Amino acid sequence: MSTLAQPSLARSSHIDASNRGLSATGILRSEWIKLRSLRSTWWSFGIIVAIQVGLAVLIALTAVKPTGQLPADAATDAAISTISAGLLFGQLVIAVLGVLVISGEYSTGQIRSSFMAVPSRLPVLAAKAVVFAIATFVVGFASIVVSYLVTMPILAEAGVQANPGDPALWIRLAGAAGYLVLIGLVSFGIGAALRSTPGGIAASLGLLLVVPTVFQLISASWATTLVEWLPSSVGSGLFYWGGTFEPWQALLVMLGWVAVFIATAAVLMKRRDA
Repeated sequence: MSTLAQPSLARSSHIDASNRGLSATGILRSEWIKLRSLRSTWWSFGIIVAIQVGLAVLIALTAVKPTGQLPADAATDAAISTISAGLLFGQLVIAVLGVLVISGEYSTGQIRSSFMAVPSRLPVLAAKAVVFAIATFVVGFASIVVSYLVTMPILAEAGVQANPGDPALWIRLAGAAGYLVLIGLVSFGIGAALRSTPGGIAASLGLLLVVPTVFQLISASWATTLVEWLPSSVGSGLFYWGGTFEPWQALLVMLGWVAVFIATAAVLMKRRDA
């Protein structure tokens, strides 16, 4: 009986030793493998690129030509408006993917394996968020830059020449990609808190689409103010400059939204069973 127990104890000791030695890099690598192995990841990112570039080209081709050459600032604003038009639909796609990244593991039960490998759980949540954020930024920024490069000659013929050497232009392009990341992280937090794919998607899209619409129907100053603080409104300040919020203020508010949902998910993840 004791001889049969020894291999089992040895295996348990090996597993415990492996858990103690599991590095942050190892957790990140594991989450990256999971993310890239999902078909929904490739479909979602592919749709974002197609919408981003396709809509930018369509708007550039149908844009009304101004009378004469636009000033540099006005040209940059016009270029940003054209390039970022796809974000209206891209945010919905990344919101769905943000929920699926975490809720999919709960629906399949794979999350239990992740928690067995990392019993403290929170590193798993953090690694998922980091990997998802980096992948989204890379894809989002690449699609936005491609949109700019493709539409630049079209807009130039219409008298809209955004200076590619202007640092502000590239900061705004990065801000547009950052907006996708932050919307995705908000949805990721919602999905982690609810642990339900249908519920997470409904809540995320409701926050982006339904809640702003409801408040806009209310003819009161407080409702207008609340709309300005919602993610879909305040986040646009990252690339549409000159609105209610300065870019740094918009970034702080968006980070606040992300922190609220991910912190809530972290607390629930520690308290609830997998």
